[in-house]
Amino acid sequence: MPAKPTISVIGLGKLGACIAASFAHKGFSVIGADVSAKTVELVNQGKAPVTEPQLSEMMDGAKDRLSATQDVAQAVVDSDVTLIVVPTPSTAEGGFSIDYVIEAAKSIGRGLKAKKGYHLVVLTSTVLPGSTEYGMIPVLERESGKKVDKDFGVCYSPEFIALGSVVRDLLHPDLILVGESDPESGQKLGDLMSSVVLTEPPVQRMNLVNAELAKISVNTFVTTKISYANMLAEMCEQLPDADVDAVTAAIGLDSRIGSKYLKGATPYGGPCFPRDNVALSRLARSLGVTADIAEATDAINRRQVDRLATRLVGRVPAGGRVAILGLSYKPDTPVVEEAFGMGLAAALVEAGLAVDVHDPAALESARSVLGSSVTYHDAASACLVGADAVVIATPWPEFAELTGAAFDTGRKPLVVDCWRILPEATTEALEVWHIGTGAQI
Repeated sequence: MPAKPTISVIGLGKLGACIAASFAHKGFSVIGADVSAKTVELVNQGKAPVTEPQLSEMMDGAKDRLSATQDVAQAVVDSDVTLIVVPTPSTAEGGFSIDYVIEAAKSIGRGLKAKKGYHLVVLTSTVLPGSTEYGMIPVLERESGKKVDKDFGVCYSPEFIALGSVVRDLLHPDLILVGESDPESGQKLGDLMSSVVLTEPPVQRMNLVNAELAKISVNTFVTTKISYANMLAEMCEQLPDADVDAVTAAIGLDSRIGSKYLKGATPYGGPCFPRDNVALSRLARSLGVTADIAEATDAINRRQVDRLATRLVGRVPAGGRVAILGLSYKPDTPVVEEAFGMGLAAALVEAGLAVDVHDPAALESARSVLGSSVTYHDAASACLVGADAVVIATPWPEFAELTGAAFDTGRKPLVVDCWRILPEATTEALEVWHIGTGAQI
């Protein structure tokens, strides 16, 4: 493999586009491949095909090293390392479908058949254990007429990223996880990834099945911390003078626990956490193992929307109005999948309340789901007018800049600051309730 190999990235969605841009930013020649002609055209114009902080700037600075095509096989022929970054949607049973992985592997296999020399194929998509070895590799061998570990290498190496900070997370990982079909492949990939990141994270090399299990285990452990903090929040709400932030701040200082994701606030959402937790439960059951922790984590998470909706319905006058600030599942992304604000809006509408909504980036995404059941506002200040209650559901930084006067629009609403982002100077003249406090609403 050349000192600076050419990289092909199959799938230019939210993660694939950022991976391709990151390699190009670090001086690699990168060929992106995608089934979407529009995506390919945007990349070839030097434009970001998805919305993600830093992506446009990174692509603009690497125009000469990043190209795109719809011809996956040719991208493989023209490169030395291929990264597969295609969707693995949930199945009805709760697992992951690898249909897109298999389709990519067929084209990659045809590319391998047409070229000489060693090639490394890396799957990064989240899959269940066994998918790489028993699902993808046989397809590569059949289509190429070649043998893994002899004519080409295979690794499973997922990224641990969050939408809204994908580029940063790619370049500053806590670890590089490498599942390898053989030691040579693992060494090559470990060296390659270490040359791209801006830090010096440990490279954890293991077999394919262990790496696949490690990936979903990380995500589900994080969800457990979130639900644990939300369970504590529920308890604190029943105890006068209790405050979940004080409790989690203390226990988070214990090095055995850590403070990341340990905050009583809204339930976890997005395209990864909910489904990965369900997938681990499904895997455990298929292996004859009880999955009590994962199932309890999911149950706690799912009741959070109804819990707050019930409290608001009891507080807001019949037919009253609730303003929801934040519909994306986290800041800096337009993604609304499994987002708390979205679920809350639907629950309040069903309860007969009028709902006004605003989000800095996710209004169009929300409109495709909520339709005309809510009223959309381009500005947060307009969303607040006439509200009996206001819920800050997503901690977008701009919401912290709202003044007390913005909330006082003829009536003083109850403000539910789920993430405690409003400064004290703003909240002094308001009735504010924080999730996880003994103050009753």
